[in-house]
Amino acid sequence: MATRAVPIVGVTTYRQQASWGPWDRLATVLTASYVDTVASAGGRPVLLPPCGSGIDEDAADVVEALDALVLVGGGDVDPARYGQRPDVATSGVDPGRDASELALLDAALHADVPVLAICRGMQLLDVYLGGTLYQHVPDVVGHDGHQPARGCFADVEVTTEAGSLVAKVMGETAVVRCSHHQALDRLGEGLVVTARAADGLAEAVELPSARFVVGVQWHPEENADEHLFRALLDAMA
Repeated sequence: MATRAVPIVGVTTYRQQASWGPWDRLATVLTASYVDTVASAGGRPVLLPPCGSGIDEDAADVVEALDALVLVGGGDVDPARYGQRPDVATSGVDPGRDASELALLDAALHADVPVLAICRGMQLLDVYLGGTLYQHVPDVVGHDGHQPARGCFADVEVTTEAGSLVAKVMGETAVVRCSHHQALDRLGEGLVVTARAADGLAEAVELPSARFVVGVQWHPEENADEHLFRALLDAMA
């Protein structure tokens, strides 16, 4: 991992049909709020498109050029990755994206590069470490308060675990922007829950054995909340 005055932050992206100007084509896309929040926190965002088919040496080469990694939100992780059949509510599965991001995550964890995993990213982190997911949260908690509708956000109050990184960054409680219909079920090896919603769902996790690996179900970039992004960059010191 390099050390620079302006840290290089790899930010994952996804592929989908998109329209801009006169064009309507398959594109590599990302909500600009991720890029803007990384930049305002003091990092230089570098977009990482999905590519490759698994954990390989290319991902290690990419991560070697980074100071930190952000895994962003998006479609659902392939349930086959955690030994389940797809629920009728599961959507947006992209095995190529799963493979590419798992490769980057594997390389980052082995290199002890700081990782911030957001929404789907937190779920992918859990699956990588051997955990499983609830495929449709309303079936578990009995309400749609974590995602009122697809593409919509909700304000959710979370309570953090005293002494955790998330508590130091966010305080004892915080109101965060959520839009997720899946969540962590069985925790992956080494993960600890460091924030929960009132209904008991895990809203943040950490990997204490690493320098900085934090996953959050909410979207700090949605309201330009730099706190977690600054903590990610501070972890490089």
